[in-house]
Amino acid sequence: MRELPITGYTGLTCLLGHPAKHSISPAMHNEAFHYHGLDYVYLAFDVEEDRFEQAVDGLIAMNARGWNCTMPFKRAMCERVDVLSEEARLTGSVNTVVQEKGVLTGYNTDGKGYMRAVKDAGYQIIGGKMTLFGAGGAAASIIAQAALDGVRGIDLFARPGASWDAVSQVVSRVNESTDCRICMYELRDTDQMRKSIEDSAILVNASSVGMSPREDGCLLPDASYLRPELIVSDVIYNPRETRFLKMAKEAGCPAFNGLYMLLYQGAYAFSLWTGKEMPVELIKEKYFR
Repeated sequence: MRELPITGYTGLTCLLGHPAKHSISPAMHNEAFHYHGLDYVYLAFDVEEDRFEQAVDGLIAMNARGWNCTMPFKRAMCERVDVLSEEARLTGSVNTVVQEKGVLTGYNTDGKGYMRAVKDAGYQIIGGKMTLFGAGGAAASIIAQAALDGVRGIDLFARPGASWDAVSQVVSRVNESTDCRICMYELRDTDQMRKSIEDSAILVNASSVGMSPREDGCLLPDASYLRPELIVSDVIYNPRETRFLKMAKEAGCPAFNGLYMLLYQGAYAFSLWTGKEMPVELIKEKYFR
């Protein structure tokens, strides 16, 4: 794949995570660097949580151009950067860092990746309402970016707990900063869930329920909550068709998984580092079919 030799001039980009070895990001980014003839390399580093600060110090010292953060470092990275983009400020988490002469700017491209995936799938939800399951980082990123992009309302359903408390702070910031109205409900409030879904253009599972190896999980009680014109989306991409998506397709709903959210969040990061567009059609053909 790589035509340029790795030399002392080769720029470093990378992923920090734990675990990180399973990531498809190195394949995506190195393919894109090759496509544009850019002298960069992208590596994945599996970093223990207690080594996070040391890892960031090392990247700064080595003048790395930028890096991605995945779990469990997104919130810690938000505290470490010098400048925050608006979506990173709203979510309180960072998945992409750009370094300029020791100054770190943090972004969260997850929500942008999701919203572009919706558009890529051929759907228009701006001005409409969203119902969303989950209270983790993916949920926070999606609600923040959807609100910034012009979704008029979001009803979020989750279980009380630490994640609920964290995302409630995101909801407060988004409600204060945008015209989108976000309401939070407990998953057990199935009457409200039915009302919310009836009034929504799109239903999103932003939780990990249904992910391999626990593929029988699903937060939607049954298919009676669905209608054929409702768009149904799952951020999970392993398996590519969750029980949630199977239920949606059987109900006649247009449905898609989280594979292209993964692609497009990476594409936005690539552009921030290089000023160039990731060749997404090439990446789709080689790594996402």
